[in-house]
Amino acid sequence: MTPARTTAHHAPLRIGNASGFYGDRFDAVREMLTGGPLDVLTGDYLAELTMLILGRDRAKDPRLGYAKTFLRQLEDGLGLAVDRGVKIVTNAGGLNPAGLADAIRDLADRVGVPVRVAHVEGDDLLRDPDPGRYPDPARDPHTGRDPHPRPYRDWGPGVLTANAYLGGAGIAACLRAGADVVVTGRVTDAALVTGPAAAHFGWAADDWDALAGAVVAGHVLECGTQATGGNYAFFTDHDVRRPGFPLAELHPDGSSVITKHPDTGGAVTVGTVTAQLLYETSGARYAGPDVTARLDSVRLTQDGPDRVRIGRVRGEAPPPTLKAGLTRIGGWRNEIVFVLTGLGIEAKAALVRDQMESALAKRRPAEVRWTLARTDRADAPAEEEASALLRLVVRDSDPEAVGRAVSSAAVELGLASYPGFHLTAPPGKGAPYGVFEATYVDAAAVSHTAVLPDGSRVSVPPPQATRELAGPEQPPLPEPLPSGPARRAPLGLVAGARSGDKGGSANVGVWARSDDAWRWLAHALTADTFRELIPEAMDLPVTRHVLPNLRALNFVVEGLLGEGVAAQHRFDPQAKGLAEWLRGRHLPIPEALLAAAGEGGSRGLPLDEGTIS
Repeated sequence: MTPARTTAHHAPLRIGNASGFYGDRFDAVREMLTGGPLDVLTGDYLAELTMLILGRDRAKDPRLGYAKTFLRQLEDGLGLAVDRGVKIVTNAGGLNPAGLADAIRDLADRVGVPVRVAHVEGDDLLRDPDPGRYPDPARDPHTGRDPHPRPYRDWGPGVLTANAYLGGAGIAACLRAGADVVVTGRVTDAALVTGPAAAHFGWAADDWDALAGAVVAGHVLECGTQATGGNYAFFTDHDVRRPGFPLAELHPDGSSVITKHPDTGGAVTVGTVTAQLLYETSGARYAGPDVTARLDSVRLTQDGPDRVRIGRVRGEAPPPTLKAGLTRIGGWRNEIVFVLTGLGIEAKAALVRDQMESALAKRRPAEVRWTLARTDRADAPAEEEASALLRLVVRDSDPEAVGRAVSSAAVELGLASYPGFHLTAPPGKGAPYGVFEATYVDAAAVSHTAVLPDGSRVSVPPPQATRELAGPEQPPLPEPLPSGPARRAPLGLVAGARSGDKGGSANVGVWARSDDAWRWLAHALTADTFRELIPEAMDLPVTRHVLPNLRALNFVVEGLLGEGVAAQHRFDPQAKGLAEWLRGRHLPIPEALLAAAGEGGSRGLPLDEGTIS
C-alpha cells in the first residue's frame, strides 16, 4: 500500500469487514471479495471470551493460540484477494500472530499464491522478553485509581493471558513495507481500520481528527452485520434474514461513508449505524492507543440508499496508558435448572430450595445463587407455557464443592420433591469458568513491534503527545416537550436501544428517531429511572452519558456482569438482551409520541433517516 499525502481529491479507501467474532459467517470472506470493489478486507476475531479460549488452546499446544477458522477461510480467499489487489488485515493471530503468519505462508506455497505476509506483536505481556520493565501499576484513566496495586511483573495466580490493546501504527508499518496480509494479536478493533487508513493517506501520528474519523468508522465496521441491520431494535423495518457485511469509504480527512456491497441483504441507515456506534462504548471520549475520538462530534447523514455519511470527527491525543486484558480460571461452576409447572409455583420453588440448601450445608460452595424466572402463565395451552424455571448456580475454587455433591443432591430429589419434578438437563460434574480483568499499562513500556514481510523487525514508538482522559462537560439538554396527556407504554415504541459488555460492566445505548422523541427521552430517562426499570441495577453505579448529535443516551452499569462473560454471572452473561428488556419496560410516554409510533404500525416510529446533527 503506497503512502499518500492527504489531498482533497484523493480517492476514497474502501475497507470492508468479513468477521465480527470468532465463529461469524464462514463464507463472508468470499462474499466480500467477490461482491464489489474493495481495497482492504478486515476481520475481527477477538473478544474477551475468545482470549480465554485461545489461552486454553495454547496451554495444550504452544503452536496454537490463533483463530484456526481464518486459516480455513484463506484456503479459498487468499487467491481471490491477490487477484483483486485486496489487502487483508486481521487480528486472528490472537496469542500467536507469528504462528498464524507462518501458517499463511505455508498455505500460500501449497495453493501457489505468491503473498507477502507480515505480523504485529508485542501485545502479549506474558511473553514479554523483559517483564521487569513494568513498574508500578498505571492508574485507571477513567477513575484515577490504582485498580491493581502490584508490579506488572506479578500478574497473580492462574493468569492464562495478559495482552495490551495496541493501536494501528504497527499495521501501517507492515502495509508501507508492501505486505499483502497483516496478522495481529490483541489490537483495538478500530486499529484494523486506522492502520490501513494511516498507511494509505500518509497520516502522521498527530493527525488526530483524521485518525478519530477512522476510529469511528472502524467501530462501526468491527461487529460486522450489526451495522447493516443485524440485532437491530427496529428489525422489521428491513429484510435482515441474511444481512450483508459492511464497508467504509474513507476519505483523506477521516470522514467516511458506511455502505455495503450491492444486492446484499440488510440495510445501512442512520438508525443501524447509530445502534452500532453506541455498542460497547461509554462517554463522549472514546479512548484508544492511536487517538481519543470525540463521539459527541459525530454527525450522521443518510447519503442515499444503504449509504450513511459520517462527517469529520474531532480527535484528541490518546491517553498515556494502554488497556490490558487479563484472563484466568476463576474457579469451578455448576448449574441446575428445575422446571416448575402449573399451580403453586412459588411454593414449589420454596420446597426444592429448602431441600437443596439442606444438602448443600454439608459443604456449602463459596457462592450459591438462586433465580426464579416466571415464564409460566395461567391456563396455558402448552405445558412449556405453564412452566417456570428455577435456576441454581454454584461456584467454588474446589471442584468437589460444586461437582458430584451438588448434582447428586438434585438427582436424589427426583421422587421426593414437588409434583412434576424434572430438570432441563441431567446435572453435570461442574466445569471451570473464566474471569476477564481489565488493567492499564504505560504505553511506553509495551514493545509494539512490526515484523515486516522480509522478517526485519521495526519498533513502533508510543505516541509522543498524550492527554489524560477526562470526562467532558455535560452538554445542554434539548427543550422538554410541552406537557400533555401521557399513558404507560413500552419504551421501545419510541426509542431504539442496543447493549453489550465490557468486562464486568454493561452498557445500554438508547436513541430516539425524531427530534420530539429526543426532547422527551433526554429528560425522562434519567439514571434513577433506568434503575427503576432495570431492578438488577438498583444498587449498582449507573452513569448516564448524553450524546445530543446522535439523539442518544448511553448508560454504563458497573458490576452487572460480575467477573465478565466467561464467569456466566447472570442469565444473559454478555448483556446482549439488556437493551430489549429495557425497551419492553413501561413508563409514562406522551400520547403525541405514541400516536406517531402508531403511524409506523408494528415497526414503531416512522423512519426518520435524515440528518442527525
